[in-house]
Amino acid sequence: MKRWLVGAGLILVLLGFPARASADLTAFVGVNSRPTNRTVTGLAVGIGVVVVGIEFEYSNSREDTAAAAPSLKTGMVNAILQPPGSIAGIRPYFTVGGGAYKEQLGDREDTSWGTNLGGGAKIALAGPIQLRLDYRIFSLKGTPLESKPQRFYVGVNLAF
Repeated sequence: MKRWLVGAGLILVLLGFPARASADLTAFVGVNSRPTNRTVTGLAVGIGVVVVGIEFEYSNSREDTAAAAPSLKTGMVNAILQPPGSIAGIRPYFTVGGGAYKEQLGDREDTSWGTNLGGGAKIALAGPIQLRLDYRIFSLKGTPLESKPQRFYVGVNLAF
């Protein structure tokens, strides 16, 4: 009985303190660096409350048949940990997540799931517009040609 009362009291206290929610949208371009450098483009949309958030991301890099580098499409759901505000206009973050991928080189194709780990920074430019720098290391399951691709991107981020 006491645990129930303590739990109910805690919920009422937390509901009494509204948390500031934020959302953002990022369009990005970068480099998928393994096995060779290839352009990657994508979109990410996220929502956060105080220091934690969730982000949905899609990215696509084209294949380079001459270098035997496969195309890679990813659709990931990520948890984000970031400070509640920026420090000198910079807001660093750490992210971890997972989702689906599709890798293709010529007639060879692999579709499975994977995880990613990374981080970066959102840098204030003007009003709600930010520059976003991001680095990710992926771990692809299944039978990919490249199981540990790495990606660096620069994006334009719109916070709302």
